[in-house]
Amino acid sequence: MTSDTSPTPAQRETAVLDSAHVGDIEGAFGTIRLGDDAPRPRLSMKLRTLLAIVGPGLIVMVGDNDAGAFGTYTEAGQNYGTRLLWTLLLLVPVLYVNQEMVLRLGAVTGVGHARLILERFGKFWGAFSVIDLFILNALTIVTEFIGISLGLRYLGIAQVPGVIMAAVVVIAAVSTGSFKRFERVSMVLVAGSLLLVPIFFMVHPGMGQIAHDVLIPGMPPGAELSTVMLLIIGIVGTTVAPWQLFFQQSYVIDKRITPRFMSYEKVDLWIGIVMVIVGAGAIMTFTYTTFAGHPEFGAFTDALGVAKGLGTYVSPVAGVLFAIALIDASIIGAAAVGLSTSYALGDVLGLKHSLHRKPREAKGFYAVFAGLLVVAATVVLIPGSPLGLLTVGVQTLAGVLLPSATVFLLLLCNDKQVLGPWVNGRWLNLFTGLVIAVLVMMSIVLTASVLYPNITAVTILWILGGGSAIAIAVGVGLAVHRRRHPAATVAPVDKSLRASWRMPPLNLLALPELSASRRAGLSVLRTYLFIAMALVVVRVVQLALGR
Repeated sequence: MTSDTSPTPAQRETAVLDSAHVGDIEGAFGTIRLGDDAPRPRLSMKLRTLLAIVGPGLIVMVGDNDAGAFGTYTEAGQNYGTRLLWTLLLLVPVLYVNQEMVLRLGAVTGVGHARLILERFGKFWGAFSVIDLFILNALTIVTEFIGISLGLRYLGIAQVPGVIMAAVVVIAAVSTGSFKRFERVSMVLVAGSLLLVPIFFMVHPGMGQIAHDVLIPGMPPGAELSTVMLLIIGIVGTTVAPWQLFFQQSYVIDKRITPRFMSYEKVDLWIGIVMVIVGAGAIMTFTYTTFAGHPEFGAFTDALGVAKGLGTYVSPVAGVLFAIALIDASIIGAAAVGLSTSYALGDVLGLKHSLHRKPREAKGFYAVFAGLLVVAATVVLIPGSPLGLLTVGVQTLAGVLLPSATVFLLLLCNDKQVLGPWVNGRWLNLFTGLVIAVLVMMSIVLTASVLYPNITAVTILWILGGGSAIAIAVGVGLAVHRRRHPAATVAPVDKSLRASWRMPPLNLLALPELSASRRAGLSVLRTYLFIAMALVVVRVVQLALGR
């Protein structure tokens, strides 16, 4: 019998890679002193603690409703009404499970997602995770500035000075050298997302129909199955994105949240999930109600078209509120996506990487962030930039990379040296395995649809059916293998240690031993990624050449 969950002298050290990640928790609405582990018996004390902790979950979730999400949700509403609202409800457990695992990794290890992948799975996967995140995030930030330019155009503001000003504001908000100041700015942006609420009530939606479409899954009547399936996959890809995993883990670390405050951070995450789902549902609903009965219904163009429709059919105020909400969402999205890149590079390259540091103390961290935003804003402002091609690239890359990010998340959350008494339980592993199987199938369908735009419903059903059969076969095979080769018996976890257990410094961790099944699985994943990326490059070149 072995035990690897008891605290050791090494575990009293932290594994954090930047000394600025140790200290007081300095939130937008309060401060918790380092070492303040006192019980909070009264409700008022719990609420003050929650106010100090709240932030990572709210920012990552509201940032998820960014320019790309506005485009996807308004397309769903304008083309198919509220019939796809049920997809949002199904995404709630997926969102919570994914983000809960990264907040656990952040609070317990003090090390970012990319660095953990590098340390536990080797240089190939470490380099791959950072490079693909960098490329995908750079393209995503371009789409954020496309959203800003669309909002500015509706408001009648000149795009060049408007986009430049937006980039300057985001860079300035991040570069103050004060974590608390950045989080306060972020909370103002989070509050800005509430502008969607008055628009929802201004269109007077039918609440009975909304309740039905949220609770009863179904397809829009008369719609082509393949087109609707691709939109559903787009909704999933928009709502669950790789940058969210990297951002929340690093932001929890930078906020200096420890396992002692895990329960408060989970409440923060739930508040964020409610806001993102309610916001997404509101966008779908008021877009449908605005265009229902008008010629534009079923003929989605872009978010600018939705703003014009709101201004024409509802009221000028509704159009203005939507445009401001789009700009607000794009700005918070650009900040969060940019930071997830800077944090990841800082982790892997050993740079100082904290919002607690002034720019002169973390030049590389801030330079990467500012460079990404400047390049993205410049691309959007260059006349004739292939913005449509960039959007396709973002969708395809996100579809290819999301399953691999979730696979490593699951493996890390089962690594007892990394999470000790915080490792996943059996049921959580089963659910996450199911989520990964679904994401892989959707990834294949999405990639195939971008490469072959005329994909049929029959082909999609074959992919989903074949993928389900393979997933069941793999699950049964793993269960049989586990029964014949049981893992070494581990002492029961003493949960009283959880509040104080931290991962030892990285140089004290033993190298993980990958089983044959895991090595085989990673080889399959590597092969799929190479093939998919090669096909994506071919398709992008074809599009660029006009074929």
